[in-house]
Amino acid sequence: MKVNNREYRTVWMEGNVVFMIEQNLLPFEFSIYEARTCLNTCHAIRTMIIRGAGAIGAAAGFAMAQAFLEAPRKEFTDHIERARKQIESTRPTARNLFYAVEKVYDAGRKSVAAAVEKAREIADADANDSRMIGQYGNDLIRDGSRIETHCNAGWLAFVDYGTALSPIYFAHETGKNVFVYVDETRPRSQGARLTAWELNQAGIPHTIIPDNSGAFLMSEGRVDIMITGADRIAANGDVANKIGTLEKAVVAREFGVPFYIAAPTSTFDRSCRSGSDIEIEERDENEVLYQSGPVRSGRIEEILVASPGSGALNIAFDVTPAKYITGIITEKGIIRPDENDIRALFDDK
Repeated sequence: MKVNNREYRTVWMEGNVVFMIEQNLLPFEFSIYEARTCLNTCHAIRTMIIRGAGAIGAAAGFAMAQAFLEAPRKEFTDHIERARKQIESTRPTARNLFYAVEKVYDAGRKSVAAAVEKAREIADADANDSRMIGQYGNDLIRDGSRIETHCNAGWLAFVDYGTALSPIYFAHETGKNVFVYVDETRPRSQGARLTAWELNQAGIPHTIIPDNSGAFLMSEGRVDIMITGADRIAANGDVANKIGTLEKAVVAREFGVPFYIAAPTSTFDRSCRSGSDIEIEERDENEVLYQSGPVRSGRIEEILVASPGSGALNIAFDVTPAKYITGIITEKGIIRPDENDIRALFDDK
């Protein structure tokens, strides 16, 4: 996608260095973070310099490739095993991370060059899958559609195009008049900071809404369709995604609003029989208690926005049961969220 008329991917690798857009600074500052070692890339994933299922997966694949490039001959195997554990511990809920690490790890057992090549293949496949999701999802969007999103599942969350936003981009590019309600997505405000920034860059009409206003908008018939991304999809169609997705899905069903998940097949985890098998990440309470933004000096600083001395519970994801989901938009087409359709999706591969 373009930023200031220049094409960018969210994450890429040159030589031994992984480059990524520094998402903690957006939308106030556009900067490229350089991860020169596997540990640097792990730090970027853990601290959300890079975030979103596909982008995390690509970064994790590159981190695994860096580990192979850095491994000393005498302790090669031990180094690789330690690195794999470190990478996999950074964000436990995102399925794409484990998918990419496993693929690059297996390739690296043949050669270091194979590990690097596989990591690049995974990133390229992620961008292509997102493009196909946009093409299939565009069929669901009518001219004049009002679409609600939650969190960020745009090109910043993947290598390019994104998932939930990809159909919106294609609809806009094909001349459809669309309008997007952007959930702010507390506590990290990925909607207000990232999704809104992306839509601004693309020139797509939108407005940011408080997380708790979606139900009212749906009750008034002001939302035609809701599309979100996913961090992990279980074998039965249950979906783990950013906290708040579940309540939007429940409300959408109540008011007859179609609720779609957009995700590539790499996000499916058929070893998870249902959503109850998905590990849910809990993050630092300070993400709830503090917010960051530019001060008068222009620097980005954190400020306390909650009662001093109070603690906070920061559950990062929730699980939406398959019964609340209208369909899942994948790079191979739109399926129902049930075991038979998911099994057929992989039988075709």
